[in-house]
Amino acid sequence: MPFYEKGQVRIHYEEAGSGFPLLVIPGGGLNSTIEGLTTHPFNPLVEFANEFRVIAADLRNAKDGQSTGPLEADRSWDAYTDDHIGLMDHLGIDRFMVMGFCIGGPFIWNLLKRAGCRVVAAVPVQPSGYRHEMPELSYNNNMKGWGPELCERRPDITMAQVDAFLTNMYRGERADFVYTVTRDFVRNCQTPLLILPDDVPGHPYAVALESAYLAPNAQVSLYPWKMNQRQIQIALRHVRSFLNANRPAAAARPLAAAAK
Repeated sequence: MPFYEKGQVRIHYEEAGSGFPLLVIPGGGLNSTIEGLTTHPFNPLVEFANEFRVIAADLRNAKDGQSTGPLEADRSWDAYTDDHIGLMDHLGIDRFMVMGFCIGGPFIWNLLKRAGCRVVAAVPVQPSGYRHEMPELSYNNNMKGWGPELCERRPDITMAQVDAFLTNMYRGERADFVYTVTRDFVRNCQTPLLILPDDVPGHPYAVALESAYLAPNAQVSLYPWKMNQRQIQIALRHVRSFLNANRPAAAARPLAAAAK
C-alpha cells in the first residue's frame, strides 16, 4: 500500500489507470476511505481508469482507513486540504481534475479556494452542505458516529478536542451554504463544474442547486440520477463527457517542469 508522509501525517492512497490526473475524494463524512468507494453509486477507480490517472486516498483519521495525523482543531477543513494538495505534490502533479462525493463537495470548494489555479475542472457528487432546518446535523452526527471511536483508537485525542474540531467545521461562521467558501467565492469561481445533486438530510438539494446557479461555469446532471443502473449510466455518460471536454490537450506537467 503506497503512503505519502509529511511530518506527523501519513496518508494512504491508491492509483488506477493512466492519463490526466483525476483526484477522487470518497464520501462517508469524516470516515471517508478508498474502500468506501465500493459502496458508492459508482466507483471512479473502476469507471475512469481507462481514460485517466485516478488517485484516491483515505481521509486522515477515518475509521477503517490507513491515514493518520494530528487533529488540528483551529483549521479543520484546511488540514485535510493540506493532505490533498500534499499528495498531489508528492506525486509530482501540477494540474489535475477532482471528483468528490458527500464531504468531498466542501473539500472541492476548499481546494478551489486554496489551489484553484491547479484544478482544471471539478465534479461534486451528492455534495454535503448546511441545512438550515437541521442546523446541528453534521456536528451531532460526527460527535456520535466519529468522535468517540476516534478517541478510543487514539488516546492522545480527547472529546473536548473533537468538539473544538467539529465546532470549527460545522458551527459559527461555517454554518451556512457549503461550509468552506462563501457565495461570493462561488459567484466568482471560473472553474468548470459538474454537480450531481442529492436530496437527503446531509446532502441538501437546495445547496447543490444554488451552487450551480451561482457558479458561472457550472452544469447540473439530470435528477434523480442514482435510482437505478440506467440513471447512473446516463449520469456517468455526462461525467465522462464533461471530463473529456475539460481535459487539457497536453499531459499533466510534472511540478519540476512547471517551475522552469
